[in-house]
Amino acid sequence: MVVKVLVLTGFGINCDLETQHAFRAVGADAERIHLNDIILGEKRLGDYEILAFPGGFSFGDDIASGKVLANKFKHHLKKELEEFVHSGKLVIGICNGFQALVKMGLLPALDGNYFSQQATLTFNDSGRFEDRWVWLKVNPASKCVFTKGIEKLYLPVRHGEGKFVADQRVLERLKKQGQVVAQYTDPEGKLAGYPWNPNGSLENIAGVCDETGRVYGMMPHPEAFNHFTNHPRWTRGEFSGEGMGIPVFRNAVEYAEKSL
Repeated sequence: MVVKVLVLTGFGINCDLETQHAFRAVGADAERIHLNDIILGEKRLGDYEILAFPGGFSFGDDIASGKVLANKFKHHLKKELEEFVHSGKLVIGICNGFQALVKMGLLPALDGNYFSQQATLTFNDSGRFEDRWVWLKVNPASKCVFTKGIEKLYLPVRHGEGKFVADQRVLERLKKQGQVVAQYTDPEGKLAGYPWNPNGSLENIAGVCDETGRVYGMMPHPEAFNHFTNHPRWTRGEFSGEGMGIPVFRNAVEYAEKSL
């Protein structure tokens, strides 16, 4: 059997094609499904092993980035999404998808408390949209399914509200429990400020997971580096083969295959 992935689309989501391509590149059967088709029951989350919230500008970032999309799930699909998560399946949110997961409370979900917001992603310290490539170091102690065996990543960011913020109690628990998955660094792998940390995220946080490691959100775009030609310097011979983001999707598919 082939792992089935539901890649969410509609209402301003605009990285769905790249996300679908990345999952297909590692052997999954990835479908782009409109949000309304899920709300109306024409498609069921339970028929898939992985749910992907791609990047983009869902609902025009009205109120705050990801907030309306988060509310759509909380008020229309809460029970179905809870069943999906508790059944051992995987969820990934990238950029706007990460914002939505945090604002609906699916991340960081301390004490398994899904749908209770415990952190947020807000305006970049620079006061502007940031579009640049960043280095990430990955926490080897994290339970995150998506980053298993990955030590560092080099990926693009493109967001205006990517600053991860939480109170000190939440931050300490995230670090202690290995839920801080990825952090912005300089090219030498050291935590650093702007521009290496493009948004001012506390603790340089670029990605977090829930306590199970099966729900993961990150601001940088792994789907946008699926082939070496995605990088603007590929013509200089600096890159070859698959892009650095592909292992994130391969890890998810390999994990999901075990449940088939």
